[in-house]
This record gives sequence, structure tokens and C-alpha cells, in this order.
Amino acid sequence: MKHKLLPLLVLVAALSLASTAAYYSVFGISKLFSAQTTAVIIMAGILEASKVITAAYLERFWKTIHWVRKIYFVSAMIVLMGITSLGIYGFLVSAYQETAYKMQAVDKQVEVQIKKRDRYKQQVLDINKEQQDINTQIIQLSEGLGNNVVQYTNSEGQVITTQSSSTRKIIKQQLESQQARRDTLAIKQDVLNDSVTAIDLRVLDLETNSDVAAEIGPLKYVASITNQPTDKVVNWFILLFIIVFDPLAIMLLISANKALAGDGNQEESKAERVKAPTPEPSPPSAVNEPPPPPPRRKNKKAQGSKWW
Repeated sequence: MKHKLLPLLVLVAALSLASTAAYYSVFGISKLFSAQTTAVIIMAGILEASKVITAAYLERFWKTIHWVRKIYFVSAMIVLMGITSLGIYGFLVSAYQETAYKMQAVDKQVEVQIKKRDRYKQQVLDINKEQQDINTQIIQLSEGLGNNVVQYTNSEGQVITTQSSSTRKIIKQQLESQQARRDTLAIKQDVLNDSVTAIDLRVLDLETNSDVAAEIGPLKYVASITNQPTDKVVNWFILLFIIVFDPLAIMLLISANKALAGDGNQEESKAERVKAPTPEPSPPSAVNEPPPPPPRRKNKKAQGSKWW
């Protein structure tokens, strides 16, 4: 029983892989021909079962099959493996596209938020520039207010230094206006900075806390470290699945069939070795051999004459 366990495990693994590959292939092909889904599923399912049976048949009766049938069976099996791989590719691509569409919607939302954030940042930059100009003007007005000196010579010939009240009033009004504008810009700048921070948090939430981000996160990480688009990385993974999926199932099925057939031959040879030997038949007696001569009778007289 122990020597049969490994072939049985190989057979179970082969049938499991073949069934899974058939499932993906059948539904993948049905997505390619969605107008007749039921008919395509029936056709593809029968072809998948026929492929597995053909592989087992070829392995068991390879030495007795005519070479023409060998060529056809092998060619048909290779074509069916290609169809299975195409169906698996279509199934996995369709599954990825559903996630990709959700990811595109998230990316659009992130793009809108980033554009809004960029506008706010540009407004902050404009405010900073305007604040610098206002600060320069305030400094100049403050200096002008302090230097508002008017000199004239009176009737006695003395030079009188004084300040122009009208000029001082105008400068003071301009200074107060610039200061008020500076305070208004400071409040607006704080509001814009708060908006930029809120948008950054919203973008971070969209990129990390959504279900789509959790599904496609590893692929985006591989794409980032390989400097390749995410779609190209996904295509690499799908091709790797195709290379090892259906061919491995067929090879395991052939190996299990061969192992089980080998165990049967070993048991048969072992039974022949332990079989009890049959007794060999005795050689036939010769038919024309003459019968043995009858025993000779003794003479009673002669026996009586011998007194001793």
C-alpha cells in the first residue's frame, strides 16, 4: 500500500491541476465568445476532458499505436494545450481588468485632488510674492513717514524744518492700507495651506485605504522597482502562470499513469516469482516394451531329493 501512495498523490495533483486549468480555460474562452456562453462552455469542457484522456491513452499504448495516429494525437493535444493557455490568459486578463478599471477610477479621483492642490499651492506662491511686495512697500512708507521733512526760510532768514501734515496723512493712510492687505493675505494663506493639507490626507486615503489599492499594491511595487508599467508586470505574471499550469498537469498525469502501470507490472512479476512450482509429469512408458518374464517354478522333486 505504501508504494502506491506516491502515484496516487501524483494522480490527485494532476487531476486537480487539470480541473483547475479547465475551469479557468472554459470560462476564459466563454468571455472571449460571450454571445454563446453556454455552447462555448460545453464545447471547451468536452475538449478539456478529451485532452486529458488522450494524454493517458498515448502514455499507455504508445508502443502499439500507429505512427500516423501518434502524430495526430500529439498535434491535437498540443493545440488543445494552446487553447487552454489562451483561455487561462483571457480569464486572468479579464479578472485583472476589473481591478484595473477600479484602479483607474481611483487614479482619476487622485488626479482631480492633485490638480486642486496644485492650484492652491500656486495661490500660496502668489500670496507669498505679494506679501514680499507689501512688506517692501510698508518699509518704504515707514521710512517716508519718518523722513517727511519740509524745510523753508522764514522772513528773518532762518531755515525752518517741519513736517507736511497733508503728506503725512496720505503716507499714513497708504501704510495702514498695506498693513490691512498684508493681514488679509496672511489669513487667506492659512486657509489655503489648510486646504492643501486636507487634500494631501485625502489623496493618501485614496491610495492606501481602498480595496483596490490592497489588491494591486504588490504589483505596483514590483512595477516601481523594475521601472515598468503595471500592465506589463501583470502580463509577465500571467505568462508565468500559463507556462507552468496546463503543461505541468499533463506531465503529472502521464507520470501518474506510468507509475500506476509500473506498480501493476511489479505486482504481476512478484506473483509469478512466489507461485508454487507444478510437479513435472512423468515420462510416458514405452508401448512396445516386452513384458517381464514370468517367475520360474521350482521343481518339488528336486527339492525333496535334497534331504540335507
